[in-house]
Amino acid sequence: MRTTFYALALLLGFSLWSCKASKDRPLKPGEDYLVTIHTEFGDMKAILYDQTPIHKENFVRLAKEGSFDETIFHRTIKDFMIQGGDVDAKEGAGTIDYTLEAEFVDSLFHKKGALAAAREGDNVNPEKRSSGSQFYIVQGQKFTKEELSLDIGRLYQSFQRLVALPEYDSLKQEVSKLQRAQNFEGIKALALERRGEMEKLFGVSFGKDYPEDRAEVYSTLGGVPHLDDAYTVFGQVVEGLDVVDKIAEQPTDNRDKPEKDIPMTVTLERISKKEIEKRYGIKL
Repeated sequence: MRTTFYALALLLGFSLWSCKASKDRPLKPGEDYLVTIHTEFGDMKAILYDQTPIHKENFVRLAKEGSFDETIFHRTIKDFMIQGGDVDAKEGAGTIDYTLEAEFVDSLFHKKGALAAAREGDNVNPEKRSSGSQFYIVQGQKFTKEELSLDIGRLYQSFQRLVALPEYDSLKQEVSKLQRAQNFEGIKALALERRGEMEKLFGVSFGKDYPEDRAEVYSTLGGVPHLDDAYTVFGQVVEGLDVVDKIAEQPTDNRDKPEKDIPMTVTLERISKKEIEKRYGIKL
């Protein structure tokens, strides 16, 4: 009986070790990972880009360790993004006390479904280094090509100068009223109405060159173009964009935290790159 017990124990021990070894084995040539983020609203499947190896390796390691499991989407903003992966906030988890070097790639931008790394602001993080674990998924919205070719930052700066002039006091009052109502689209509309006037008055131009490939995507699929080249995009949701929409639509408090926790688990599947291309039309 004892011999049988020890034999069974050894067999189970070997089986557990074998499963772990299989889970941790390196990718075979032609293979890649397909990420699945499981939520109560459905699954989101994502690929990770080879062009951002630091972020890819870090995400894969954390997923294998189960670090993301039972973390929540702690910040969601409709028409913008859903953010999660705060491992430090998970009970009993270790501290992620490192950041990652930024990896900006021209062909990787913030279209809908982009998987990108959160980070601290430029004032304390001028190198734009990424959080060691926190990430966000873009929902965004569609933009016209005319909007994309507009230097909105310069437009707003000039608009601030305009409303500060004494002769535009009535306009200033109108803007203040819109600010109190948090009607930012109304403020944008006012600034656009005064575009020609400001260009003449201040001798500036608000037009800018914008890459045609990005403009085409942002005008059809949508996204968040103002984050481009400032935050590292390292993956893309290839299935489950409707889940992104559902999560982004959940009620939030005044800190943009969902009123009801939205936990996740993250799993990895080894899959051939040819199969990824066949399913999703993406060549890795």
